[in-house]
Amino acid sequence: MSTGTLTIDLDALARNWRALDALSAGPVETGAVVKGNGYGMGAAQVATALARAGARKFFIATVEEGAAVRQALGDGPEICVFSGHMAGDSTMIYDLKLVPMINSIDQMLRHVEMTPGHPFGIQLDTGMNRLGMEAAEWAALREIALQQNPRLIMSHLACADEPDHPMNAHQLKNFKEMTEGLSVPRSLAATGGILLGPDYHFDVTRAGVGMYGGLPFAAAENVITLDLPVIQVREVEPGETVGYGNSWTAEAPAKIATLSAGYADGLHRAFAKGAHVFAGETPCPLRGRISMDLITAEVTHLPKVPESLTLMGPQQNTDVLADLGGTIGYELFTSLGARYKRQYLGA
Repeated sequence: MSTGTLTIDLDALARNWRALDALSAGPVETGAVVKGNGYGMGAAQVATALARAGARKFFIATVEEGAAVRQALGDGPEICVFSGHMAGDSTMIYDLKLVPMINSIDQMLRHVEMTPGHPFGIQLDTGMNRLGMEAAEWAALREIALQQNPRLIMSHLACADEPDHPMNAHQLKNFKEMTEGLSVPRSLAATGGILLGPDYHFDVTRAGVGMYGGLPFAAAENVITLDLPVIQVREVEPGETVGYGNSWTAEAPAKIATLSAGYADGLHRAFAKGAHVFAGETPCPLRGRISMDLITAEVTHLPKVPESLTLMGPQQNTDVLADLGGTIGYELFTSLGARYKRQYLGA
């Protein structure tokens, strides 16, 4: 096989969800965020595994994402749409029984006119300035919206991955003030918010990146392993260079393996400085630049070069690679290339 193999451990995913569910204090329902094609791992497979683990409320970004999730789950589980009720969405919202999280007065009017009586939720902006109604807009709409019996009122924390950031307490205060006295279920915490503790949990938490093995949930199990096939191995003499731009020069005789993957597969060029591939537990440093379809690694020290080497897994997880690339684990998860063969373990 000339493409990489991405192995997704659905049992580890389910255990991570259960661990975050256990951290959600009291009678709190733990939902699951499966947007971005299940963080690049396959929305249908991920949602099915999480439903078997006990999740009954799912969150997606757009109504188009809802089709795969609803087809996988069937009727029953609730699927909430962060982008709300956009123009042209009404038929899919109704037919797929999706719950749009209304972000504005315009969306509320569209929802009532186009899908009267259909379930919906409300998204409030508590300081992130991204999605949701600000305090004044919410005050103008509040009584009308409450008469329609929203399923959920939510907001999103901007700095939950930094526990001591004052923005967390500021948004918590705003959320409480904007929802005080309401009997509607409330949700403020995604993965980072769950880790902030019970004050942030309210009625529903939204497990996200932590389920997939990413920070800030440091206790998460590894979920994905990426193995890259070795296409060719060559001997390089001292003074010879490897890859575009002559960016690495051999100082001694070296053995270089060329692997099938590159930035077309979501492997950032910045990984070339500091990342490794692994033969079991043995690290092999990348040499030269990462190109569109190929990367090169030094395997001089291996007694035998295997058919494939591991770039991403327990030896070097997504967040380690993200640090090397100057980005975050979320971006790497959702950039995982379409060329990989995906195989699933468990669930």
